[in-house]
Amino acid sequence: MIDIREADPTSAALRPVVEAHFAHSETAGPAESNHTMDAEALSGPGIRFWALFDDDEPVGCGALKALPDGTAEVKSVHILAKARGRGLARTMMNHLAECARADGLSALVLETGAAHLAEYDAARKLYEALGYSYCGPIFGYRDDPNSAFMRLALEPRP
Repeated sequence: MIDIREADPTSAALRPVVEAHFAHSETAGPAESNHTMDAEALSGPGIRFWALFDDDEPVGCGALKALPDGTAEVKSVHILAKARGRGLARTMMNHLAECARADGLSALVLETGAAHLAEYDAARKLYEALGYSYCGPIFGYRDDPNSAFMRLALEPRP
């Protein structure tokens, strides 16, 4: 059974998931364009972190970083290789959007690898399918040829 729970990214059970995400990001593009947060940073103020469990085994994660403009940045969405192909990244992204809506945020924004970085193809395809649109640099970033920036406006649920 799939379950998503708010969690501590520094816990021993979740370290392997966070470290797998960090390791992927380190090899997916140039170091100067890597904005991946480690477990300690993900446990910092203004960040909410969730773990995705499959029968109590952690297999993925995702986080929201509150931004001063009333939006939140999607951070560290990752599904372990052994659990991919089941729509779990989509499940996590939908969960993050629902949490942001419940918190009254106006939009979700994110930074991912640009089109020439093939390791990010699946992520960009998912974000596009979820309704994210490309935009200019988001809060805290500058223009970077290795980055793609995306935004999803959040409409309140009736």
